Amino acid sequence: MNVLAIIDRYYENQDKLKEILWIHSRAVADKSLQIAAAHPEFKLDVSFLEEAAMLHDIGIFLTDAPDIACYGTEPYICHGFLGAELMRKEGFPQHALVCERHTGAGISLQQIAEQHLPVPHRDMVPVSMEEQVICFADKFYSKSHLRREKSVEAALKSLSKYGEEGVYRFKKWCELFL
Repeated sequence: MNVLAIIDRYYENQDKLKEILWIHSRAVADKSLQIAAAHPEFKLDVSFLEEAAMLHDIGIFLTDAPDIACYGTEPYICHGFLGAELMRKEGFPQHALVCERHTGAGISLQQIAEQHLPVPHRDMVPVSMEEQVICFADKFYSKSHLRREKSVEAALKSLSKYGEEGVYRFKKWCELFL
């Protein structure tokens, strides 16, 4: 798979957003690969881990988040499942699952219903170890403060706005991955 070619195809004439996506995704990929190296017992597929980390946010261009140069029409929370749709069309169903399941610390069907989120009504919680590692690594990097890694405390604080379920999942990942 040529990750750069896929990103280029969707981000043609969007140089600022492509740069934001690339820097953020590279940081997430690098942290994911560090976790994989530190935990050989998980037997992670490092090629897939890197590719999927680089593509986890492919759908952001379809969303309305002007602070990070996204001028689409959909709410930002939709970027995961929209990216998943793109990856399925590209023929990469496993990468699509990473896109769909990385938002927050994953979003359960119960959270979607209770919070009236504008996303498909199905569980979007990371299942595979690769999905979990990428979701976890993603929580340490924002697109508005590129190249700055958040502390565990800062990541927890940002997750706490969305309920205890994500906080619980993130704390479990801290035990597993750190």
